[in-house]
Amino acid sequence: MPLALVAARHEFPGKTLFGALVLIPLILPPFVGAIGVRHLLGRSGSLNALLSDLGLIDAPLDLLGDGGLFGVILVEALHLYPIIYLNLLAALANLDPALDEAARDSGAGAWTRFRRVTLPLVRPGLFAGCTITFIWSFTELGTPLMFEFRQVTPVQIFDGLKQMETSAEPFALTVVMLSTATLFYVLGRVLPGVKGVAASAKASRGDSSVRLGPVAGILAALLFGTVIGIASMPHVGVILASLSVEGQWYQSILPRAFTLHNYTEALSHPLAIGSIRISLFLAAIAVVLDLVVGVIAARLIVRTKIRGRAILDALCMLPLAVPGLVMAFGYVAMTLEWPFQGPMPGWLAFVLSPVLPQGTFASLNDGPLAWAANVLGADPNPIPILIVAYAVRRLPYVVRSTVAGLEQTPVDLEEAAHGLGAGKVTVLRRVVLPLVAANLVAGALLAFSFSMLEVSDSLILAQREADYPITKAIYVLFERLGDGPGIASAMGTWAMLLLACTLAGASLLLGKKLGAVFRA
Repeated sequence: MPLALVAARHEFPGKTLFGALVLIPLILPPFVGAIGVRHLLGRSGSLNALLSDLGLIDAPLDLLGDGGLFGVILVEALHLYPIIYLNLLAALANLDPALDEAARDSGAGAWTRFRRVTLPLVRPGLFAGCTITFIWSFTELGTPLMFEFRQVTPVQIFDGLKQMETSAEPFALTVVMLSTATLFYVLGRVLPGVKGVAASAKASRGDSSVRLGPVAGILAALLFGTVIGIASMPHVGVILASLSVEGQWYQSILPRAFTLHNYTEALSHPLAIGSIRISLFLAAIAVVLDLVVGVIAARLIVRTKIRGRAILDALCMLPLAVPGLVMAFGYVAMTLEWPFQGPMPGWLAFVLSPVLPQGTFASLNDGPLAWAANVLGADPNPIPILIVAYAVRRLPYVVRSTVAGLEQTPVDLEEAAHGLGAGKVTVLRRVVLPLVAANLVAGALLAFSFSMLEVSDSLILAQREADYPITKAIYVLFERLGDGPGIASAMGTWAMLLLACTLAGASLLLGKKLGAVFRA
């Protein structure tokens, strides 16, 4: 919140640069960032080595805390704080400065104005950002796996995959996770004072940012620089790990020897090359599906008066709140039950057995869609399920960016085209799509890059090495002895560059509306 307040209301040297750098945590998947944090804060990591060299400690400290719990919390906090920042920045940009000025003229101090005016009006943005942050951290699978911290619900579900046919525990844990995520999502939409409180506080005049003096400007830059420096720690760790020679970064502040071998291996190792090819294919198909569905959904939400538009909007945003782990687990569980495998449920058999011929009932009772499970199930061929999972998970990015574009496009242009005799398809192709092209590109970039680096679906659904996407390959390589962690770090660095380019492009195209993409 301090970062958003300073950025929204003040001008200071380097503000544009700091505004871009503050998004750095988003360019590194948190489970990859865990590699860097382990190198920096582990018992044999850089910080312990530094403290030992300074004579401040005699034995290594457990900086990751309680078997890795603090490491998980740290990585998640550093990765997700930009979500809250973006939502707050968008909410603050919509506030009418006259409200704050009126409170000041009435004698209210800075703290009173913040507590009584600003905070209630930005509550929707704050709650939206906090909701996404809580849900994503609560359902994160990759980060605790990298820290080997298994006392969390996602890892318990992941470990229970092998017991799905004999134990109900993973199903119960999945229901708990889904219920919790859904509860917070619903609260964000129906809780009084959270939804719609800022509707009457839209800005009625232009920018009213205050230019800070030299000392205050330096302090503001120092605040941003400190946060950015701490948030960049996992990135630095991953890059150094990717450049270190195998076994040469142990109980030392920096690697003792550097090499580019890991990068060449990341582009030539059979597992790495295959995973890159698979991820490119999956993400490309998923983006095409998202563009088709997203444009149609956005048009219905913005340009029509049909009943249920709000419900459609909520459903399109739901994948942001529904954990990917739950969706992936559901796909696997679905193929293990009737009608894909096994007998039909007892209640259904009780209803159908008296009314169906014995032969027909027998064929229906014995997994009538077993052929589909054998072809499209997660074990033999996860590609179709992965495409659907990626497309569903990233649909909100395309819908929200397209909605933002349509809201900025005058409907008069479409009406004029209709008046000249153009059909709906022609208007969509010749008028609407060119006008929202920048928004479509931004949404597609976000959907593509985040699909490339999807963690939960990839770890659960891809069972064979030939089907591993990038994130599953990084996890498997990191677990291997030898140069595996170095290659995994190099692949993580390539992933970081991909996300950096994507977010930079999306930020240029969407501006302050980028925060709306990460708002459920």
